[in-house]
Amino acid sequence: MVGSIEGMGHTLYSNGAIQKFNGLENKLDELRSLLGKADSDPLRIVGVGAGAWGSVFAALLQDNYGQYREKVQIRIWRRPGRAVDRATAEHLFEVINSREDVLRRLIRRCAYLKYVEARLGDRTLFADEILKDGFCLNMIDTPLCPLKVVTNLQEAVWDADIVVNGLPSTETHEVFEEISHYWKERITVPIIISLAKGIEAALDPVPHIITPTQMINRATGVPMENILYVGGPNIASEIYNKEHANARICGAEKWRKPLAKFLRQPHFIVWDNSDLVTHEVMGGLKNVYAIGAGMVAALTNESATSKSVYFAHCTSEMIFITHLLAEEPEKLAGPLLADTYVTLLKGRNAWYGQMLAKGELSLDMGDSISGKGMIQGVSAVEAFYKLLSQSSLNVLHPEEKKPVAPVELCPILKTLYKILISREQSSSQAILKALRDENLNDPRERIEIAQTHAFFKPSLLGQPRNDLRSICLTKT
Repeated sequence: MVGSIEGMGHTLYSNGAIQKFNGLENKLDELRSLLGKADSDPLRIVGVGAGAWGSVFAALLQDNYGQYREKVQIRIWRRPGRAVDRATAEHLFEVINSREDVLRRLIRRCAYLKYVEARLGDRTLFADEILKDGFCLNMIDTPLCPLKVVTNLQEAVWDADIVVNGLPSTETHEVFEEISHYWKERITVPIIISLAKGIEAALDPVPHIITPTQMINRATGVPMENILYVGGPNIASEIYNKEHANARICGAEKWRKPLAKFLRQPHFIVWDNSDLVTHEVMGGLKNVYAIGAGMVAALTNESATSKSVYFAHCTSEMIFITHLLAEEPEKLAGPLLADTYVTLLKGRNAWYGQMLAKGELSLDMGDSISGKGMIQGVSAVEAFYKLLSQSSLNVLHPEEKKPVAPVELCPILKTLYKILISREQSSSQAILKALRDENLNDPRERIEIAQTHAFFKPSLLGQPRNDLRSICLTKT
């Protein structure tokens, strides 16, 4: 972990980076000015959802800007009533006592006793309760700064200037539909930053992808120019421990550039990009293949050869799918591979695949796992399979020379669907059988197919008119 020493108006990190306090205040003042905030009116930033990334994101802002209390208010919302189980409470107690700074902080706040009592079984802790002390239920080993936690959604969001969506994609529409009721009387339009990685599939009027930013737009009516997406490559706990990390904020230029500047820190470099939806979809796609990577690692006892073979095949499928989704897919190659790499190394989806293959988890336990949160790759497998199995998206099979649904050229995706969703395959071993099929083509061929054929399907990202026109022309 990178430590820091404060004094003389700046913070000096042990890696040599310096963050001047007045520089932070200037960045805060610039954003306040862009939002038209009066001197007496604080900038209100609210995180909605308290998973690992959502909690870390709010904590980073609190660490950076929380000292300017008259200029900014930072808080986070999570649902009340989620109990911390006994095993987690005991582990939490161990974490607290291993960190002198955390122990002293809790003693000063008169909060330590409740963790003692929870360890002894004399009381129950709740997720929103421990979050106030800086403990995210999905990331117990990484203590955060104390956070202002609100459990009433209306209280949290009704006057927020910036809302950070830290919800899973599967919950985003429902929660933001509720939020829309609290914004009916608003005069100003808020800015929304979505951290969610995942997609939903819609089949009517043509097969297309619905991303979290699109869900938010439809649920609230907030214009897309005010909705942005922040993606990796990064791991939440490592960012908070000040390991050098990068992120990318995508959306309209009006807000992405000033927000990139506002979020940037010496150890957390934030780039910006205009291609919001495609980057967002790619964030969901890599979770699909991360689950399979975890399975392969566990089933082959971490064989480097097997993992590299899997990586070759899964990345070729991802490149193929990217050519279906994006008009200029080459621009996504770097970000997609980088985000995939970090997720395969140390992401919850790869971990989930490993636990399934080892028999330490079962599919019947669902895709929300205690201590990890929502495994987004499961719903993403279903969504991508449903979309790419539609005959209206048919492509020409290179060997059989006949139209086939795109999923027929994605054997790894098909196998993951059969294991995780339809359960036609009763064991994770099926992923190895697919990988070791002697009839499986060189992954290079799939990439060549993608690059030499006009596979781009604009309808997949919500442009149905163009796609319908191309279908009509083909039929004619």
